[in-house]
Amino acid sequence: MSKLDNLVQDFLAQKRIAIVGVSDRRETGCNLNYKKFKDAGYQVYAVNPHIPVFDGAPCYADLKSLPEKPDAVFMLTSPKVTEQIIAQCVELGIKHVWMHCMMGTKPGLAAGMTSVSPAAVEMCRANGIAVIPGSCPNQFLEPDFGHKMMRGLWRTFGFMSVN
Repeated sequence: MSKLDNLVQDFLAQKRIAIVGVSDRRETGCNLNYKKFKDAGYQVYAVNPHIPVFDGAPCYADLKSLPEKPDAVFMLTSPKVTEQIIAQCVELGIKHVWMHCMMGTKPGLAAGMTSVSPAAVEMCRANGIAVIPGSCPNQFLEPDFGHKMMRGLWRTFGFMSVN
């Protein structure tokens, strides 16, 4: 089993997950992840400082505003926001983080379509946070045909390894 697969298993073993970057303006990958985690039985918390409610539930401004500490954080945000969220993870003692990237886990791929910040990844590693720097939970959590295909393609082309 690859290091990425181990990180994914550990992340998916968590029960309370904060989903950072949901949107009420349009359907996004973050919204889909929120719904997939919720449908799979996870306790999910929506995080976006610009909306008060998401999918009929409270939406929180940041991780510090949540009613309880999440076990893990998934984010689909800009890399600058990712760095702010990781600082909150460090402060709160959150030990599992997943930064979305459409094109696997190789740095530099799809630069405009990633939440991964190299500085945030280093901050995670320096603070004992298990970090998945790229890819998408939808490729692993009851994946649909498209996400299964992406996972297979990214593995074939070597885009799904974590250093």
